[in-house]
Amino acid sequence: MSTHTKKDTVDFGYREVPLAEKARLVNDVFHSVAPRYDLMNDLMSFGLHRLWKRFTLQQAAIRPGQRVLDVASGTGDLAKAMAQAVGPQGKVVVTDINEAMLAYGRDKLIDAGMMGNTEFVLADAEKLPFADNDFDCVTIAFGLRNVTDKMAALHSMYRVLKPGGKLLVLEFSQPSLSIVQKFYDLYSFHVIPKMGEMILKDRDSYQYLVESIRRHPPQQALKAMMTTCGFEDVEYHNLSGGIVALHEGWKY
Repeated sequence: MSTHTKKDTVDFGYREVPLAEKARLVNDVFHSVAPRYDLMNDLMSFGLHRLWKRFTLQQAAIRPGQRVLDVASGTGDLAKAMAQAVGPQGKVVVTDINEAMLAYGRDKLIDAGMMGNTEFVLADAEKLPFADNDFDCVTIAFGLRNVTDKMAALHSMYRVLKPGGKLLVLEFSQPSLSIVQKFYDLYSFHVIPKMGEMILKDRDSYQYLVESIRRHPPQQALKAMMTTCGFEDVEYHNLSGGIVALHEGWKY
């Protein structure tokens, strides 16, 4: 199922680009930012991204021996903690569509001595190369907004979950208070691209970042999309005033 059956273009930030081009453009962005991705996350969020991910892990309630999939894993923050949670009898499968990001994530887990129960797979979230009903839990953190066809990705994640399994989507969202929205807009559009220019000599990638956040479905819209894909008991938690939201849904 696709959200683009009647449309041959898709958003790339505030631009409309051909469907076939978005994945390449996003890939170029993340090749560019990969070397200092973790540093920029700390600077842009004032370290709050670590608290958002910690809350996600708490809600995931991963148990020893489980099989867990982290989609669009980036540099592997969630994967590292999940590998500890599943223990030696469990397995964490780490995926990303971008080779540079996947390599940085693999290096991080190697440095942490966490490679015994992890597997790294170059994979597209829209077409996950895994069997049906394969994982106890699926997570995607700050990755869904970069996917060309979000409904296809949600269907793909639903398919690979076991009955009784849970999906957690951590993503930038819509601030719930107008005063927060105003501050956030000023910070996003005037500070973040300048930080990218100063630190990475790459303003364009971080301009795309803030634009892609604005084009991502807000809380209720994403909840509806997950429900349409078959997820049940879908709920979301607003974090930092709704700047970020964690959506959860179950496959029964």
